[in-house]
Amino acid sequence: MLSLATQFNRAQVIKLHDKQFKPFLDEATILKAVKKVAEEVARDYEDEVPIFVGVLNGAFMFVSDFLKQYPYDCEVTFVKLSSYQGLTSTGIVETLLDVSGDMEGRSVIILEDIIDTGRTLQQLVHLFSNSNVKEFKIASLFYKSEVYNGEYNIDYVGIEIPNRFIVGYGLDYNELGRNLRQVYQLNQDNMINLVLFGKPGAGKGTQAGFLKEKYNLKHISTGDVFRYNMKNGTELGKLAQSYIDRGELVPDEVTIEMLKAEVEKNGDAEGFIFDGFPRTVAQAEALDNFLESRDMKVDATIALEADDDVLVARLLERGKDSGRSDDQDEAKIRNRFDEYNEKTAPLKEYYQKQGKFYAVNGIGEISEITERLGEVIEGVLKVQS
Repeated sequence: MLSLATQFNRAQVIKLHDKQFKPFLDEATILKAVKKVAEEVARDYEDEVPIFVGVLNGAFMFVSDFLKQYPYDCEVTFVKLSSYQGLTSTGIVETLLDVSGDMEGRSVIILEDIIDTGRTLQQLVHLFSNSNVKEFKIASLFYKSEVYNGEYNIDYVGIEIPNRFIVGYGLDYNELGRNLRQVYQLNQDNMINLVLFGKPGAGKGTQAGFLKEKYNLKHISTGDVFRYNMKNGTELGKLAQSYIDRGELVPDEVTIEMLKAEVEKNGDAEGFIFDGFPRTVAQAEALDNFLESRDMKVDATIALEADDDVLVARLLERGKDSGRSDDQDEAKIRNRFDEYNEKTAPLKEYYQKQGKFYAVNGIGEISEITERLGEVIEGVLKVQS
């Protein structure tokens, strides 16, 4: 007879709203982690009566099972925060229900269901910053160490998990899944990540627009990402601007950190189209390393190929409307082509060795080119399945 854990791991994927989730942690594993946290806290606070603060809505199951395992006197209260919509963090944490009661001089232990980037944790720490508590510590059942910003120490951890979206045991996807006794992770078996190449005028932007709608992909254009960060004065934007102001190239590390942030913000995408990155083999390796850390990979790199003379004619025509000086001078256009050829050649070889490079004819009606790209993508998805 199969064990419960084996049966769970072989269970079918479940569907919540428009997403599928596959088994990740069975109930026995979760309860073992809860007991571990409760025993560690108990060793530190057996001689006093701590106040446990549960974070709603997600931590209600964790708090309930934690209290069943905690052997000494204690008090419990709750705070309600919100920072997620669907699969994606809004980046804005709201306090919906504040803690109550006098906590001055008391030891407070925050009981969190999951800690990832740490945004919610910052708000929790702020709540207690002026309360004159004796001390406060943080306990989290699930902990995504690879994406946590490390600003505050996590004192008690049940299970360290990869940076994947999970549901069950109090955690939800658009309010569904909280009542599941096990934990499921987002099923990314059909996810596809593309790198789109093409000379200026090849139509990358146009085709990316069609592909992202058809396959629910997020189009990440390096140029757009840079403009957003610098316009909004993010820390990465300021850093990039400092290099630009000195007439220096922005280091690869800064660019990849911007791309990481974009990927983190779009957890509901079925994959990504990277446009304008990578430009060098070093950048390609950095992208591979980052995606691997998220249990993802580049599935295909597609080059839109077209005759230089055709592209020159396209750009000169486009320059009449865009007003861009580099689209109005044939010599400048051909210099851009030379730069593209020089940089892309090593990348082509890099991805060919991985069996991930595809060339698509970029001449013809827009719909025809979209169909050609679709054939490549469907082929890749077929191999995955």
